Amino acid sequence: MPELPEVEISRRGIEPHILGREVTGVVVRQPRLRWPIPPDLGRQVSGRRVEAVERRAKYLLLRLQQGTLIIHLGMSGSLRILPSGTPPGRHDHVDLLFGDHCLRLRDPRRFGAVLWTREAVEEHPLIRHLGPEPLAPEFSGDGIYQLARARRVPVKNLIMDGRVMVGVGNIYANEALFAAGIHPHRPCNRISLARYRDLSEQIRRILSEAIRQGGTTLRDFRQEDGRPGYFARRLTVYGRAGEPCPGCGGTIRQRHIGQRSSYFCPHCQR
Repeated sequence: MPELPEVEISRRGIEPHILGREVTGVVVRQPRLRWPIPPDLGRQVSGRRVEAVERRAKYLLLRLQQGTLIIHLGMSGSLRILPSGTPPGRHDHVDLLFGDHCLRLRDPRRFGAVLWTREAVEEHPLIRHLGPEPLAPEFSGDGIYQLARARRVPVKNLIMDGRVMVGVGNIYANEALFAAGIHPHRPCNRISLARYRDLSEQIRRILSEAIRQGGTTLRDFRQEDGRPGYFARRLTVYGRAGEPCPGCGGTIRQRHIGQRSSYFCPHCQR
């Protein structure tokens, strides 16, 4: 599933091609994604110029004149910049046309979304309850610590809760907890402020490095030009159950926490 780094990479990749450009049309081949695409989407956005290309959590926000397109990549989606008229593949569901080129959404599992709002996007039901951005200057371990004190859930569940912080999906949660030496099943209210401060720095470091590496391609994710992400080569524990721990040489283990696979070293993480 595309996580924060993959969505940020998509944002940076498409921005130079569409910022300041006018939407000349929309082609919807499959309107039934996670939520139905508005039937009048083409009429709503055609003729409007893209004034900003932003990201909030895992949502891409294309701010147009008098409204915002909200795009989510779902479980397996990706965006490509292609010449207009490029024949679509089986899973190419939506094209935003910009004259001689288009922005194409490919979504094999159809869990993505393309929505339109004229209201302040910050108040949209999908956006308004989201927590802080882990790459924002104000993000810190102090805030996580304060939220954790009144809870008892495993720390991995806490940092994957979008109301606590956004964009830390399963892959990067595993990696950050390993880097901070924190067991993913440890109750979040039994972790010190100092350890949360370290964890927040590890989250920031790992997400930033993943962005520099073009994200993590495990199955479907591709950058806007079709290239895969290369951070998978740097994963230390995720997907490595049964392999030697890079820290102590012990065996990396796997268990399910909150219905998600968790990978950890029982010796290095406590």
